[in-house]
Amino acid sequence: MKASVFVGTSLDGFIARTDGALDFLPAGGGEPHGYDEFMASVDALVIGRKTYETVLAFDAWPYGKKPVFVLSSRALPAAPADAIVEHMAGPPAEIVARLSARGVRHAYVDGGITIQSFLRAGLIQRLIVTRVPVLIGSGIPLFGPTTSDIALKHIGTRQYASGLVQSEYEVGVLTEM
Repeated sequence: MKASVFVGTSLDGFIARTDGALDFLPAGGGEPHGYDEFMASVDALVIGRKTYETVLAFDAWPYGKKPVFVLSSRALPAAPADAIVEHMAGPPAEIVARLSARGVRHAYVDGGITIQSFLRAGLIQRLIVTRVPVLIGSGIPLFGPTTSDIALKHIGTRQYASGLVQSEYEVGVLTEM
């Protein structure tokens, strides 16, 4: 199973404010920057509980009929009636094995802790990071501590009229520090 990340960050590397607010991101995602095409390429989403709770507060469920697997050791708030949501728990390798056994070929991994744990486990193959031209000073970082270097191969960088800058990487082999 392939796992990819598509995420927006402040220029200083935060995916949300300390309280989880996303108010620094462009409303509605801003101008088209490949999100719809990316979503069309994935079979399912794997997100953390905090991301799930943030998305529940949106005006509309953003994932359509894509299955969403929410990682948490606690019970989840109820999903919207039209959403396909399943609670899962376990280490990233176990989650990938379970999803792969269920026929998931390409998963979108989202949420700070979830992205970090999948990266540390060597289970992310593609990173697409869109930087918003704003410094917020503090917040929830996209990348946390790692036990080893994570090699990245730059695929390309695009800039948009609004000032968004998007870079895509293939994730390489982990090397011990």
